[in-house]
Amino acid sequence: MKNPNRRRFLKAGALGLSALPAVRGLTSLDELSALAGNRMSGVDDPLGVRGDFPVTEELAYLNTASVGPLPIPVRDALHAYADEKMVRRNTNAGRQAIASARTRFASLFGADEDELAFLYATSGAENIIVSAMDWRAGDNVVIDELHFTTTFVLYRELERRAGVEVRIIPPTDGVVTVDDFAAHTDARTRLISVAWVSNRNGFRYDLPPLADLAHAHGAYLYADAIQAWGTFPTNLHDENVDFACGNGYKWLHADFGCAPFYVRREHLEWMTPDRWGHRQVAESLDGHRFRLKEGAGKLEYANPAYGPVTAMDAALEFLEGVGVDRIAAHTHALAGQLREGAEALGMRMFTPPGNPSAIVSFYHGLDHEALAGALADEGVAVTFQEDGALLRAAVGMFNNQGDVDRLLGVVGGLV
Repeated sequence: MKNPNRRRFLKAGALGLSALPAVRGLTSLDELSALAGNRMSGVDDPLGVRGDFPVTEELAYLNTASVGPLPIPVRDALHAYADEKMVRRNTNAGRQAIASARTRFASLFGADEDELAFLYATSGAENIIVSAMDWRAGDNVVIDELHFTTTFVLYRELERRAGVEVRIIPPTDGVVTVDDFAAHTDARTRLISVAWVSNRNGFRYDLPPLADLAHAHGAYLYADAIQAWGTFPTNLHDENVDFACGNGYKWLHADFGCAPFYVRREHLEWMTPDRWGHRQVAESLDGHRFRLKEGAGKLEYANPAYGPVTAMDAALEFLEGVGVDRIAAHTHALAGQLREGAEALGMRMFTPPGNPSAIVSFYHGLDHEALAGALADEGVAVTFQEDGALLRAAVGMFNNQGDVDRLLGVVGGLV
């Protein structure tokens, strides 16, 4: 499908061209036009996946950090699930999907299957952790300002109910270091919680040193992984994190309602559910008594959302086929070029240089409504934060240099 706004995009790109030669190596509007024409027709497809993402036909979709679009194989899996549910030929399809998804996730992210529970939302994990811990007045939790809103809500409530101190670290130039955490961590610290990759600026934490810091003080480390799963290869055992959770609807390209929750094996004995239900039963005993599950599956108290689980299974198979290492190499390099291009236009960067993630954010200093309108006209999808002052772009596996050029061209046309 041809983009009806292509002419306006080329005009905007030309206006910002002089500021971007270090990023694109272009010297004329003719070169930009030829490049845009090639890329918009799908020639630039480094991972060979753009055909699986119909969103690329109409948009420069740089917004996976908000919601990742479904690839066709995942859509097809959801259709097949709905058809099976409609005719009821295979009543075990949902159970097969959850078993398969658990196996795939464990293999892809370096965990054991019994260390994984499938929750409904990322926030469920941190709530379970907080509920299972024995808090005392004067204990403290260490977080930072790059975290997601849910964490602040949760710990402010814990502060109110249990007298737990919430220590919040501000970033410096978009970064919070291990030394920053060390300065706020002491013998009364019970938990350090980070967004593994920040939803605000994409800053990516190095988890093992944070885990070492937490463990040296007898505390735990939790990582919100919703902006991390699927964006770079990892082995959860090697990361030494105690807990991690993230939903499927962003970089895993699955759907809402299936959030893999990793609980390191050594914590499974003391970790207790925050609610109870029939799926926790391992064996029924006499007198309406039960032996309950002992692995992370004991945190799954009710039937899972089988549709989202089916999407998760298909999405993980898709990721396996593409290769998370290839996804990281492509998206991180392109995000780096986007950051350089925005900085060349005079934007005040919130994402630090050399940051190994797919998210880039900057303060644009422009009229928010004018910029948002221009981006919409050119078919560029991003997220605005901080009352419109902060622009966040997210480079997915299906994005290419042409998508980045479209964003920079619009911004350059308004500078």
